Amino acid sequence: MNDRPEDTTEEAPRDSLFRAPPLAEQERMVEALLFASAEPMSVAEMAARMPHGCDPAEAVQLLRRRYEGRGVTVARVGDAWAIRTAADLGYLMARETVETRKLSRAAIETLAIIAYHQPVTRAEIEEIRGVSVSRGTVDQLIELGWLRFGRRRMTVGRPVTYVVTQGFLDHFGLESARDLPGLKELREAGLLESRPPGEDAPDLPEDETGELFEDEQEPGDEDEV
Repeated sequence: MNDRPEDTTEEAPRDSLFRAPPLAEQERMVEALLFASAEPMSVAEMAARMPHGCDPAEAVQLLRRRYEGRGVTVARVGDAWAIRTAADLGYLMARETVETRKLSRAAIETLAIIAYHQPVTRAEIEEIRGVSVSRGTVDQLIELGWLRFGRRRMTVGRPVTYVVTQGFLDHFGLESARDLPGLKELREAGLLESRPPGEDAPDLPEDETGELFEDEQEPGDEDEV
């Protein structure tokens, strides 16, 4: 007979070493990641850096609510998140912004067509614009980081499509392409002409040069970047 007393001590859970930190600590981790990141971060990217078992999706929502009404906000950029200056305080940063050259008309029209009709092929862009699209214009918008290649169409020739990037959304403060302004907002902002009904639209210029920026400088002026 075995007279040794039974060991009634409960075995510690095996997963105790992998228990996720408290949600408040996860929120601090997400805050640190977004603050230090130069680019918006997706939930998957945050999860890859955080301890096992963390829920960055819930933590980022808590952080977003905590920053509501503050000088900086947690903004959604496509499928990613970033810490951004509150929209109503953007004027305070005016002295810190870099003056850039205006996009050419051809580049603006091409970019707008892709943003509103994506995914769209080169032929479809040309059909909407009514003129041929210079390869240089599209290539330069891709180099700028505002366009990328989408899926190929399952049609003859398998033409490639174009879509706007997360960088485009981030630059214009949009969560998704669905947040683009409508015709009414564009007209109110003076970005579209309100022509009387029946008046013929002016002819679009031929897109031959493929120049991305307008050249409106006076002789002797230095280039502005």
